[in-house]
Amino acid sequence: MKLLYDFFPILLFFITYKIYGIFAATAVAIIASFVQVGGFWWKHRRFETMHLVTLGIIVVFGGATLLLQDRTFIMWKPSILNWMFGIVFLASQFIGEKPLVKRMMGANVSLPDSVWLRLNIMWILFFLLMGCINLYVANLFFIADAAWREAAGISADTPVHVFACAELASSQAQSLCSIAETREQDWVNFKLFGMLGATLVFVFAQAIYMSRYIEDEEETDGENS
Repeated sequence: MKLLYDFFPILLFFITYKIYGIFAATAVAIIASFVQVGGFWWKHRRFETMHLVTLGIIVVFGGATLLLQDRTFIMWKPSILNWMFGIVFLASQFIGEKPLVKRMMGANVSLPDSVWLRLNIMWILFFLLMGCINLYVANLFFIADAAWREAAGISADTPVHVFACAELASSQAQSLCSIAETREQDWVNFKLFGMLGATLVFVFAQAIYMSRYIEDEEETDGENS
């Protein structure tokens, strides 16, 4: 449930995008992030660090997207966010007595320190990889967007809210515009289904990995008693 709660601004972004486009979706995601932080505080009387970091990033990059009417910023946001989390997890191995994953889960799960360290490294690699994949998918749009704008004679600074490809004069520009529109949709789909799916698979795989050592710990405790 918590994972779904963490992803609900992305879900609202996706739904709004399908109806109103990326700029309205960005505004909804910003509002949803504020609601997410406030809702968590109302229920638990504390703030979740991940929610606060996400809120800060979405306000900065989403705000820049709306202010400048430029999709680039919101498309960079998942990469920046994932890389920041990766850096934080990495820093936790050198700052403090425990890696971050142990600080988050150690009160409920007993594992050897070497296992906690490996789990922390797995999260670092996961965040770095997801940031790179997002940038790759976004870059496919950046390339397609530049191509159709050049063919249509539209400068990179001109805001385009809706891809009205059929209204373009040349068939080449129409074709390239359709590709750019598809690339934007691909990124939005990846943002929800790709990232959520990858996170669920990764968490499930870690749970299986952890269960091996939890069982070993329980057997060891039983032998000692």
